Amino acid sequence: MKWDKRDSGNRAVDWLLRPAPRSWRAVSLAVVLGIVVSVGLRQNWGSDNAFVVKAADTLLSGGSPYEDKRFLYLPSAVLMAVPEALLPMPVLRWVLPLVMSGLLALGWWGALKLFSVPMRSRFAVGGFALFAIGYKPYLNLVVIGNWTAISAAALPLALLLAHRRSWGAAGLVVGLAIACKPMLVPLGLLFLVARQWRGLAAAVLVPLGLSLAGALMMPSPSLFFTKTLPFLLQGQDAYALPWDASPIAVLPRLGVPQPVAVLVAGAGALAGLWGAWRRWHRSDERDTGQMRLAETGCMVMLAAFLVSRPSFDHYLLVVLPLLLASAVREDSVARSPWFWLAMGPQVAGVPWPSELEHKRRAFKDFFTLGVLAVALTRRCTAPARVNLDDVRTAGAVPGRARADEPADAGARSAF
Repeated sequence: MKWDKRDSGNRAVDWLLRPAPRSWRAVSLAVVLGIVVSVGLRQNWGSDNAFVVKAADTLLSGGSPYEDKRFLYLPSAVLMAVPEALLPMPVLRWVLPLVMSGLLALGWWGALKLFSVPMRSRFAVGGFALFAIGYKPYLNLVVIGNWTAISAAALPLALLLAHRRSWGAAGLVVGLAIACKPMLVPLGLLFLVARQWRGLAAAVLVPLGLSLAGALMMPSPSLFFTKTLPFLLQGQDAYALPWDASPIAVLPRLGVPQPVAVLVAGAGALAGLWGAWRRWHRSDERDTGQMRLAETGCMVMLAAFLVSRPSFDHYLLVVLPLLLASAVREDSVARSPWFWLAMGPQVAGVPWPSELEHKRRAFKDFFTLGVLAVALTRRCTAPARVNLDDVRTAGAVPGRARADEPADAGARSAF
């Protein structure tokens, strides 16, 4: 591979974008595979995935998956889970954590490609290893086998396709992810503001068609509307409450009246949507579209996480690969101290008081979600930066740079 040596003007970024030594690649692979093996040896692996597999088993035996109130996905998800349900349990024990890690790695790859970060760079290789071993919700997601990993892979891939003007393919990716788990439904707003109707149609019709097919294959599909949907709208039950990081769930546990908590969550979501709208309609001369897509898409998702019930810690894995990859850009939110303040409570291995663990860990997740949403909203609503390189001062000779200023200052790419 011929390496393109570009100067970003930042020594740290330049160092991170150089090729990673082979030792780095070996260590990164060892970290990911080590997590997979450790999860495969656990006794409590795949708890969330078990509900989906059970739904597929119920369908194959002629029953209705929605008899189980813990199965909360669309009928299309049952079809997607049938191949998994046919695997022997000893095989699934090793395949599931490997697939979860692979999907998260795919999302990291898509985020890096969006920002043109070399795949063999120190940033790409070492960044994913540090993310896997240092960000605790990564391990949590692999352990429970939640299908959030599909959305974590789909969002960067969809934005990458949109940047390449393949909005129809982006809509197809989003539609398939929604068919598995309806987490990316809010991303339809991005297709709306971009006026990409073909992509929006694909994002809507693909899960709708697959859900209709799944509903026709199962008895009593109406249970989704009479049993499952009401259970979702009320925020599930006490089983999910200890891990629910949404303001609507956390603030009442801190003594805030429920109506006030609803207003706070609603106001935060509206502010986030306003920020997403502002970001989409703001053009920066230094941005060729990647930052606008990434920040608008992530802002829409964070706004949805503020009002969704429940909102778990691993939901942030959908947006974090994009935000971390954007750190190669000078004005990204990942270079803000507020971003790293938000990530602080999620660092693996940091001891916390017992009242913040187990059934009260949602307080830490609520802090992370709230601070991250505020930081990105501030970034989205900031005024556009103007490149002053082309602005001529009085008396300047056209085409000639000032003697005390490099001829290419500020004109280079951030990566």
